Amino acid sequence: MTSAEAAGQVPVSIVCVGMAGSGKTTFMQRINSYLHSKKTPPYVLNLDPAVRSVPFESNIDIRDSVKYKEVMKQYNLGPNGGILTSLNLFATKIDQVLSILEKRCLPEKAQTPKQAPPKHIIIDTPGQIEVFVWSASGSILLSALASSFPTVLAYIVDTPRSTTSTSTFMSNMLYAISIMYKTRLPMILVFNKNDVKSEDEAVEWMRDFEAFQAALRREEEEEAESGASGSGYMGSLLNSMSLVLEEFYNNLSVVGVSSMTGAGIGDFFEAVEAKRQEFDTEYKPELERRRAERNREQEERREKEVSRMMKDMGVDTKSRKATGKQKDEPETVSDAEQMSSEDEDAGLVDPDDYEGEDEEAEAGLKARYEDALKDGAMDPKDASFANYVAAASLQR
Repeated sequence: MTSAEAAGQVPVSIVCVGMAGSGKTTFMQRINSYLHSKKTPPYVLNLDPAVRSVPFESNIDIRDSVKYKEVMKQYNLGPNGGILTSLNLFATKIDQVLSILEKRCLPEKAQTPKQAPPKHIIIDTPGQIEVFVWSASGSILLSALASSFPTVLAYIVDTPRSTTSTSTFMSNMLYAISIMYKTRLPMILVFNKNDVKSEDEAVEWMRDFEAFQAALRREEEEEAESGASGSGYMGSLLNSMSLVLEEFYNNLSVVGVSSMTGAGIGDFFEAVEAKRQEFDTEYKPELERRRAERNREQEERREKEVSRMMKDMGVDTKSRKATGKQKDEPETVSDAEQMSSEDEDAGLVDPDDYEGEDEEAEAGLKARYEDALKDGAMDPKDASFANYVAAASLQR
């Protein structure tokens, strides 16, 4: 890639998720300092409302918009409920967040031409991973990011803790695969803390089914020698799950890093660039297809509301045709005598004479209603027929 192409490239957003204690915030600090050392500072977002302090400077911080303790107090919530509600409140401002990101980060919209737009957007999320990944607000935030920027998930794993037992390792893998298929975004599995224990054993368990089987048999033998009675179904379940996840392992990018020493960070960003290409070729077309499908469904609902409204209006039109066009009431006796003589000369009024006027008025009313729906001025679910007629009469 040439320097000119790199300068005009859309930045990639890296969303860091992980269990509490996996070293996620420290990893955020490390990749932030790494990018600063490469003279390519990232744009940083903090989405953890409960954290007291972070070891990096955030460009957008949820704590500036939502006060976590006030949310808990006002809504009488616990810690997890307070985090979830804070994310929900912040998600209502996602259009403003996206507007800021596009102005600062997109090359064609950047308002600071003297300073090159960032190449990376890094996002820190709450340690309560399920609150972010499985909530509606988390889905909204991730979908909004993916609609404007290539988005990659970095799933941070505590390597020493995950390799203590095969069941803990399998639990982490199941969580990783559930997140990937829930979000439908490319994922990088980051084995953190490899300065304490190398990730080689965990990677071997992923790549070699027989190595995982051997580790599982060793654990069963140790339990039998110690007299601990393990669950009878656990060994069979772990064997079955390792076979099921074999294809998942083969398609998953894995890197080992140390947030303390900085080892492996370069490999991580190489994996990010590979996932950027994967996002553009595989994930982006799927996102565009789902977006087009949602737009089509909205258009169908809009057309259905218009048809139902026009059907209701047809009743009023028929009554008008049956009675004929209403005339102005005479104001004086002389006017009444003059109108009476005109009626005698002209004869009876034929309602069909006004058929063209009725159709023209109905078409104009329908057009105004459709325009109101498209402009978002009225919600067809909330607007009643009486409200619309009153609004249409004001536009004449």
